[in-house]
Amino acid sequence: MAKRNKIIYWIATIWLALGMLSTGAVQLLKAKAGAGGLDSITHLGYPAYFLTILGVWKILGAITVLIPKFGLVKEWAYAGFFFIMTGAVFSHLAGGDGAKEFFGPILLLILTVVSWYFRPADRKIISISQ
Repeated sequence: MAKRNKIIYWIATIWLALGMLSTGAVQLLKAKAGAGGLDSITHLGYPAYFLTILGVWKILGAITVLIPKFGLVKEWAYAGFFFIMTGAVFSHLAGGDGAKEFFGPILLLILTVVSWYFRPADRKIISISQ
């Protein structure tokens, strides 16, 4: 059972990190097209500088979930991914977008939850009992 969970964790985590790194790079480069690019952000009503904020935090979060230790920082990264992706889903809903625009954020949201749920004990916050 533990081996299966480890495999699930690494598959979800690697795909999550790749997704966040790629969309973060698109956003940092302020590419017009692409997932979360300039056209998409302005269509949703957000200012262009929002791309820099999202891009930086996605890349830092992806690095954080891949490196060992730092359980508390990992929790923040997972929470940030969850908030960013739920925000993207609801922004696309409010913008009246079609299913094509929902696919990426929903996939990354699912990968976030799966990676968080199946993370090994050494990647969790250590609880100190009193």
